[in-house]
Amino acid sequence: MTKTANLPKTLGELKSSGYEVLAVKDELRKNLVSKLQNKEEIFPGIIGYEKTVLPQVINAILAKHDIIFLGLRGQAKTKMARMLIDLLDEYTPIVKGSEINDNPYFPISKYAVDTVNEKGDETEIEWIHRERRFGEKLATPDVTIADLIGDIDPIKAATQRLHYSHEGAIHFGIVPRTNRGIFAINELPDLQPRIQVGLLNIMQERDIQIRGFNIRFPLDVFIVYTANPEDYTNRGNIITPLKDRIDSQILTHYPKNIEDGIKITESQSWIKRHVDKEVIIPYYMKEIIESAAHEARRSEFVEQKSGVSARMTISAMENLVSNAERRSIVNNETIIFPRITDLASVLPGMTGKIELVFEGEQEGPVKVSKALIGKSVREIFRKYFPDPLQKKRRQGEIKEGQKPGIDPYSEIVKWFESGNYIELNDDMKFDEYFAALKRVEGLESAVKKYIKPIENDYELASLMEFMLDGLHNNSKIAKDELDVGVSYKDMVGAMLYNNAGSKGSRSSYDYENEEWNY
Repeated sequence: MTKTANLPKTLGELKSSGYEVLAVKDELRKNLVSKLQNKEEIFPGIIGYEKTVLPQVINAILAKHDIIFLGLRGQAKTKMARMLIDLLDEYTPIVKGSEINDNPYFPISKYAVDTVNEKGDETEIEWIHRERRFGEKLATPDVTIADLIGDIDPIKAATQRLHYSHEGAIHFGIVPRTNRGIFAINELPDLQPRIQVGLLNIMQERDIQIRGFNIRFPLDVFIVYTANPEDYTNRGNIITPLKDRIDSQILTHYPKNIEDGIKITESQSWIKRHVDKEVIIPYYMKEIIESAAHEARRSEFVEQKSGVSARMTISAMENLVSNAERRSIVNNETIIFPRITDLASVLPGMTGKIELVFEGEQEGPVKVSKALIGKSVREIFRKYFPDPLQKKRRQGEIKEGQKPGIDPYSEIVKWFESGNYIELNDDMKFDEYFAALKRVEGLESAVKKYIKPIENDYELASLMEFMLDGLHNNSKIAKDELDVGVSYKDMVGAMLYNNAGSKGSRSSYDYENEEWNY
């Protein structure tokens, strides 16, 4: 039995039940008030907006305002617009067969008016789910007034032998079809100005007029727009009269801290893929991925007006897990555990999602993305281990007669200075990977000194490589990119090797001085 089985089936039954039909904004307000009183979560899954964006949205709905979400890409604007559906009643009555969800008490289309006049209380009622009361349109330059509002349908007119000015000849657009519901337009500035003008009547007078004929429909609709800031979109602007009619402009933003960003990425990423394999992602790997996005949002190589979408970290995380998954499948391992060497696999998820300024274009998206990951590794490394550059920075502060502090990485660095090196690749079986890392003297003991507890060898090995890469990104040891992996070696030896014109003589990013070396 459906949920609507016991609901009124005719207009007479609806009247007898005492059911009250509210305007859509009153309905949204009523349900919002109820959720607030019951301490229910209004926008489940929206993270980082609890003290900033969400109170503004709630205030706008309480004030019965139309809304525009203004912000850079990947800030959950469309998601929040779609979630407003949950503030509508689950089911609402319309005149059965109506194209524009006619209110049984106050029908506005010719079909519904004629039906009610003819059948009276015997008029059939249909209960529609709230999902059918949401209309959405992506604004593109080819959108027409007919798409949004409607037009005369010559085929319908000819088939039914109607005059073009007859109301029955109208083919309704998406806005009237969303009558008594929520209508959303995404990327509003992309809509041509002459089409935006067509929305003015809907915003102010709440009616539509088609083809200049004397046919007007008073609509009941809650309108939500989304847009990027106008100084970024070169394709168009929001015309001033329309902007003036939008009651509340709500500014969205990116996660203000890494922790919120990680929660968003975790909630949206496809990570749990196997029933027979355990996926373990250490928290510092999540921090590195999210920190790369934060670095991009303040990088001089990235176009800040464009923004860096949260979709970048989602794609990067999925690629990271995929690379670890591929290795586990090839090596017949039961644990999927990402390594630092897997970070190279996130580049396809980054390069297409950052828009570069001229200087960044000169370097190229791959090189800039690698630099962002390197800076991220360096920053997160300092959260877990002592700053490798701290001693160097404080040497000038040491008074005469005092001894400088002991370098916690001296044994590791000396091992490389002795001419030793290790090579790692992302296809190595775990035993081979772990054994290669154990060759570095002092590495395992240094990790165990600062990270406690360490759950298993997978985590220990990953942390050992994390320490090596952290030392590289703090200019303590060198790292060469090989065809099938990476090689960690002595910094001075690598510099001499590069200066000799070897295959390692390529440009790299100096993370300490924040400049490119060639």
